[in-house]
Amino acid sequence: MNASPLLYGATLTGIGTYVPGRRLTNADLERMVDTTDEWIVTRTGIRERRIATEHEYMSHMAIAAVQNMIDRYGVRVDDVDMILVCTHTPDFPFPSVSCLVQHHFRIGKAGALDLNATCAGFVYGLNLAVGLIHSGMHRKVLVIAGDTMSKITDYTDRSTCILFGDGAGAVLLERTKDGDRSFFLADDFGSDGGGGPLVHRSGLAKSLSGVDFRPDGYFYQNGQAVYRWAVQTVPAGMKRLFEASGLSPETVDWFVPHSANLRMIESICERSGFPLERTLLSVVHYGNTSAASIPLALDLGVRDGRVKKGDRLLLYGFGGGLVYAGAVITWPLE
Repeated sequence: MNASPLLYGATLTGIGTYVPGRRLTNADLERMVDTTDEWIVTRTGIRERRIATEHEYMSHMAIAAVQNMIDRYGVRVDDVDMILVCTHTPDFPFPSVSCLVQHHFRIGKAGALDLNATCAGFVYGLNLAVGLIHSGMHRKVLVIAGDTMSKITDYTDRSTCILFGDGAGAVLLERTKDGDRSFFLADDFGSDGGGGPLVHRSGLAKSLSGVDFRPDGYFYQNGQAVYRWAVQTVPAGMKRLFEASGLSPETVDWFVPHSANLRMIESICERSGFPLERTLLSVVHYGNTSAASIPLALDLGVRDGRVKKGDRLLLYGFGGGLVYAGAVITWPLE
């Protein structure tokens, strides 16, 4: 929890997003695997997803999301002093996506780091960026989150291919004047490495805890087990955030969870006492976009006017690792 005195304040000065142009609808999936639109919508709430082209990767989506932010908010990124890219589907093991972003925007002197917290990546990146600014180590941090899930999805496996899409989001955080209040109110982190085999992708090692991973590099998850874990873990984390921030479900304006599955989010809302009608989602038209799902949902609320300056938002991400992370923020933009 964030309870230490702050050396510096932090604020968020811009948000941008990007999704590929290609739509993969439930009707398309009906022609690919044994499924139906009704089956998919009933179990997941998803109607379509966006899919990257053959030669479109995380770096391209990251750059497009940052450019969208620049175009909308008029912010500068050439003086950013740290770039954080939250993804588990980078173009390469190295060079990092963050270095590719640095090169594209000709950012003169910036640290560049990719971090992998899977579907909790955006909140992990946001929390880390805020800490770097609060401590005084950095003045301006670019946080980008996204994944090209289509690159690691087996489109013959109907249990996973119906879920995932591609996308990216970016936010810019800047130091405020000394003594100014931060937009960031509370945080919550945790992990459960024993659940690693439940959501995995093979790498150099081919097994974990006696579980053999599939050798083709495709994503795997035990959906039912992850569902049970999430609907217990997230409401407990939300309770801790309410206590740390002094807020309640009645005084938080919007809940922005990882958009994994509409039915999962409904269960989380029911258990936590937070109304679904004040929950921002990106899952219906974008599917599960992993690290991008929270910034995509947040930006949808910003664009259509639901999220307003001064609104209090509770963000919560969760995913493979197993990892989870939450934050309570006050929205600072008009």
